[in-house]
Amino acid sequence: MRKEALMRHSSKTPFRLAATGRLHAAAFVIAAGWQFAAFGQGFPAKPLRLVVATATSTPIDIVSRYVAAGMSRDLGQNIVVENRPGAGYVVAFGDVRKSPADGYTMAVFFLPVSVAPAIFTNYPIDLRKDFAPVAQTVWSYNVLVVHPSVPANSVKELVALAKSRPATLSFMTGGPGTPAHLAGELFKMETGIDTLHVPYVQFPQGIADLLGGRVQYGFIATPPMIPHIAAGKLRALAVTGPKRVPALKGVPTIAEAGFPRLEVRDWQGFMVKAGTPRDIVDRLNASVRKVLAEPATPAALDKFGADPAPGTPEDMGRLLASEIERWGKVARAANIRIQ
Repeated sequence: MRKEALMRHSSKTPFRLAATGRLHAAAFVIAAGWQFAAFGQGFPAKPLRLVVATATSTPIDIVSRYVAAGMSRDLGQNIVVENRPGAGYVVAFGDVRKSPADGYTMAVFFLPVSVAPAIFTNYPIDLRKDFAPVAQTVWSYNVLVVHPSVPANSVKELVALAKSRPATLSFMTGGPGTPAHLAGELFKMETGIDTLHVPYVQFPQGIADLLGGRVQYGFIATPPMIPHIAAGKLRALAVTGPKRVPALKGVPTIAEAGFPRLEVRDWQGFMVKAGTPRDIVDRLNASVRKVLAEPATPAALDKFGADPAPGTPEDMGRLLASEIERWGKVARAANIRIQ
């Protein structure tokens, strides 16, 4: 009897051990899942950093600080904005790339960033592999202006004038790879004109030369041009965005002027280090979108010529990929290179 009882006991023991093991494993999975969810729900538990690859007081810096201030209110944590310009954005992006992939350090991307791999020799940053998109923040647009001495009252007339005077007209920009430069080179490529690019390290000097007629035209950010246009010191031929600017209602879009392929939209957006958990990316994205949806945001951004551009991380990723492709082609065709 004792032997039979022992055998019955032994046959049941493995089942009980296996069942207990399964229960322990299930408990572990549940606990791990709860801890992961709690980690995302508790984010952020400390201040965040937003690294801007431009100097202070630039439109990119100002808009980024506006969005960051709104996110600070929403997240309940301060966002410290750090300006780290230089070396083709490598200083700023290298900082973010070396930071933990925990969402506490973000980088600001903008249109010129997308052309950096094409114009800088041996660019050490992989914009798509090293970073994960969070959200686009804004769109902004330039306006094509000419000095009043230029006998052109439309984009088509400017093209005709440039073709009749090859290599005599010039356009000013803030330097190689800037939105003004890319728009100017795209203009040349799409219309077949031959004009001279004049880059300025000191952008105010470039504006002064444009106002003085020493350079003839430029694709310049809209807000600072409005007073000069209103005063008759410059003539606006078209805005580069898909819609007209309220302050320049009589100025057509570049598409309305007959050149839809010349539409250029500058943009900004936030990125984090690749590998950041998706729930944290989603929390940051939701915060950006909440700020952009606030009633006061459109008017605040309009002062800087920007429009809110809420979207998903995937929207931001697609935008970056398409801009890298588009402006890379322009840079290579125009032989834009920086050593």
